[in-house]
Amino acid sequence: MRWKGALAVLLAAMLAAATAEGGHEWPIYSSFYPSVIGVETVDPASAAQLLPKGDMDAYVGDTPPAFTGAPPSQVASFESLGAFVMVSVSQPDCPALEAALRKLAAHPPSGMVFHPYPVTPFHADYLEQEDLAQAAAARVRTAPPSAVEDKVEKIDAASLIEKAMSRFDGWSGPPWVKAGWFQAYQLLADALPPAEQQEAADQLSDLESGDFDDLDDQFNAERDFVSLLTSNCRRAVAGYTIRHEWYDNDYSTGIENIAFDSIAGFDSPVFIRTAKLKDYPWNGILRLGVPSPPKAAWNPVAGFTDPAGRLIWSALSDRSGFPSPYGSGWELDRMANITPMK
Repeated sequence: MRWKGALAVLLAAMLAAATAEGGHEWPIYSSFYPSVIGVETVDPASAAQLLPKGDMDAYVGDTPPAFTGAPPSQVASFESLGAFVMVSVSQPDCPALEAALRKLAAHPPSGMVFHPYPVTPFHADYLEQEDLAQAAAARVRTAPPSAVEDKVEKIDAASLIEKAMSRFDGWSGPPWVKAGWFQAYQLLADALPPAEQQEAADQLSDLESGDFDDLDDQFNAERDFVSLLTSNCRRAVAGYTIRHEWYDNDYSTGIENIAFDSIAGFDSPVFIRTAKLKDYPWNGILRLGVPSPPKAAWNPVAGFTDPAGRLIWSALSDRSGFPSPYGSGWELDRMANITPMK
């Protein structure tokens, strides 16, 4: 068995290089359990053999291990949002677009969950928009059939986050990059007529300002915004796919305390900060596999933008705040918001 493109992140060496005036301890401790995190390029067939043996702890990314038959009992998986399945028609035509959606509802592509609404159960704001999603699905199922030419494509949900994300000096944002209403804007805004595109841009600015009297006001603004975006007659979200990422769940050699991002999955800072080896309360080597070799530049200004690079930068940056795994905003790391006692 051959491992290709081995990439080792020797975090202990980097931390030891920090300046210390006395003693032998590190001046700063990493905010995660392993002392060494190894990231290696592993093809799906090899991953299917390494995971059950305990020679790899997790396989990160959209490509699953190529198990022969049912996955072994020593491995388990978590689900996150994979891709949006989009359908479009050549000319703005609402009956034709709904007919195309109905066709996909009757004969969905393999792996697609029919959900003709851009805010999914993997978005935190789905809770206040579930009724709109259900109404959209009911409307599509009653649309009259029609022989219509349409285009179906998939758009990776995590790539939308990366496209909108800004990083500077340990900060990442803006905080709404994972919000369903913001991803709906990325997917559907340019399908609106020009006048409605300007209206959508104005509403987006209001949402980004966060200037609302209360949560009811904010939720209603988000609902109205998504309703405007979905009113176009040229493109619609037909559903989504689910990403399954596998890890070693063996009683002794596996990892535990795993948290993951609802959209980015394992390729996220929260996974690095929660994965703990069962055999080691602290330290140990966390061995991760990725299906494709790194291609982006490796520096915090211009690079670390491919899946392998993002995973490595999640460890190396060790930032004080990272994206909330299940919603918008950030989780504090190495710091706390404490109100002083009077």
